[in-house]
Amino acid sequence: RSCLQSLWDFVTAKEPLIRSPFFPVLFSFTAYMAFCLPYIALDFLSTRLPNLRKYKIQPQNYPTLGMMVPCILQSAYHHAVLIFPVTFLHWYWRPMNLPVTAPELPEALLEVVVCLLLFDFEYFLWHLLHHKVPWLYKTFHKVHHKHVSTFALTTQYSSVWELLSLGFFAAINPVLLGCHPLTEMIFFLVNIWLSVEDHSGYDLPWSTHRLVPFGLYGGAPHHDLHHLKFKSNYAPYFTHWDKLFGTFTES
Repeated sequence: RSCLQSLWDFVTAKEPLIRSPFFPVLFSFTAYMAFCLPYIALDFLSTRLPNLRKYKIQPQNYPTLGMMVPCILQSAYHHAVLIFPVTFLHWYWRPMNLPVTAPELPEALLEVVVCLLLFDFEYFLWHLLHHKVPWLYKTFHKVHHKHVSTFALTTQYSSVWELLSLGFFAAINPVLLGCHPLTEMIFFLVNIWLSVEDHSGYDLPWSTHRLVPFGLYGGAPHHDLHHLKFKSNYAPYFTHWDKLFGTFTES
């Protein structure tokens, strides 16, 4: 038995929900808000606690409730009005197949890493193009750059085109690789978490970029600098594409 089999048995016990056209939207929005909540708490606590404030990348800038609420409302609207119709069509044309057995752990981990590397490359090209072509930036990407000092809820604060195109990259990679549904779910969770962490505005001792050696992963300081300077650090997670293209700036 795979060490993931117990987890997969737990998931497949909820098969009617998972096969529902509502599941992808509920899964995505719930995971997103759950990952944002700790950083929302940090934003309110660190204004009063100096020991937390030292981890803020831009300690002079803190989001207000008036800045957070529009981000939440826009994300909820996008999930309900844009993402749900897409997932409904996907559910209608390509129903999810739930195999009995779970993937082996090394196979699942490898596929998650490959999916992340593919998404990182796709996002880098998309992002670079939308900064280098003024019309694309003004029409589609400028919305996401409204906040120079990012906070967790700015992760999905974007235009419709940006949301759908980047969502397409995330969704198509597991399909191209023929990933197990459990691997696909794990990848989605990891991808949502890393994107929220990137926009969190905090450089914590346990942040992902501190766990990955040799500066291969940029993390929140890498992406925060992109929002501050606009002209470097286009890759969302890893640093190799920016270094190869000469768009890397040390955070």
